[in-house]
Amino acid sequence: MTGTRTATSFRLAYVPGVTPGKWARTWNERVPGVPLELIAVCAADAATALRDGTADAGLVRLPIDRTGLNAIPLYTETSVVVIPKDHEAAAVDEISVGDLDGYVSLHPLDDCLEWESPPGLPANDRPATTADAVELVAAGVGLLVVPQSLARLYHRKDLTYRPMTDVPQSSVALSWLEERTTDLMEEFIGIVRGRTVNSSRGRPPAPPAVKARPRADEGDNARKGSAHGKPGSGASKGVKQRKPRRRS
Repeated sequence: MTGTRTATSFRLAYVPGVTPGKWARTWNERVPGVPLELIAVCAADAATALRDGTADAGLVRLPIDRTGLNAIPLYTETSVVVIPKDHEAAAVDEISVGDLDGYVSLHPLDDCLEWESPPGLPANDRPATTADAVELVAAGVGLLVVPQSLARLYHRKDLTYRPMTDVPQSSVALSWLEERTTDLMEEFIGIVRGRTVNSSRGRPPAPPAVKARPRADEGDNARKGSAHGKPGSGASKGVKQRKPRRRS
């Protein structure tokens, strides 16, 4: 369904770790008459923000409840383990799941990674948020596996992180209500997919060029010239006319 009413803004929700700045800049260049309003939401509330109309679209982490929602996957993040800088694991470039055996692994309630079984030893309690879990890592309570963007978001000088192998990864997607695929939504889809400003997707095609019809008198003159063999009227272009040779 394409929206027809004039919108005062386009509201984009985004979850922690996602940086919508580059798409916001492109939006402001292409749709200067409609401000892009950025709304920060936690990962657990992203789908609700789309369904209750708080946002027109959202940059969310998969998986989410897709009932009534469209979702276009954009990219997948590397998973990393957050550790103290003086931890022995900081000496290596990459860490496997088996390397966490014997270490306490924190599993916050807002964890966006789908684990069959979290690595390492379980903590006594689950932190409420990823931010809380990072604080516990700094306090030496345990280690934390998160998407790399979240490790950067909650970076501390006394912590570092290393890439993990053989662990779940988090994908970021653009999502919106199926019933709200408006013209502005189509515009934003084109931006995140990298379409150029001249892309014809979602835009009306340019009208074909109209050939000018010859005037009635021009057509008559052309036919007369062809009948009398006059060059430049009905004769074919590019054909050189030869003058008759004079007899000696």
